[in-house]
Amino acid sequence: MNWPDLFIWGLVATALLTTTMRFSQALGLTRMDIPFMCGTMFTPDRDRAKAIGVVVHMVNGWVFALLYGVLFHSLGFASWWLGALLGFGHALFVLTAWMTALPGLHPRMASETWGPDPTQLLEPPGFLALHYGRGTPLVTIAAHVLYGALLGALYRPL
Repeated sequence: MNWPDLFIWGLVATALLTTTMRFSQALGLTRMDIPFMCGTMFTPDRDRAKAIGVVVHMVNGWVFALLYGVLFHSLGFASWWLGALLGFGHALFVLTAWMTALPGLHPRMASETWGPDPTQLLEPPGFLALHYGRGTPLVTIAAHVLYGALLGALYRPL
């Protein structure tokens, strides 16, 4: 495993993914704010949640970079197309499994099965995170494919 590459390119790829998602949110393509979602797991303070969430999301990005690195290492090569393929699979997992499970794990997110609660900060994402806008699945897939493609293109297994 090439630890320096995983550290550096995992940070860069996560920053690109986060920037892509935030830019898409500013353009009105999605309402999903991943750092805010992560941060509100730790605090109800909306401003503090965004700061905490950026750190949590960057750490998550490094963890996923490690998983991508393990796959690259086990295959003996890394490429942009392999990384993009992994990113596509990663996005599908996030949209189908993680987003539907999130209300059960997130202390400040409403649930689709229990109805609204006035103390909740976040609405549930729903299947494919469609509650955050019709463009959310496409934006999420594009951001994760970019993440994987960048890691695959720049990571070099030892």
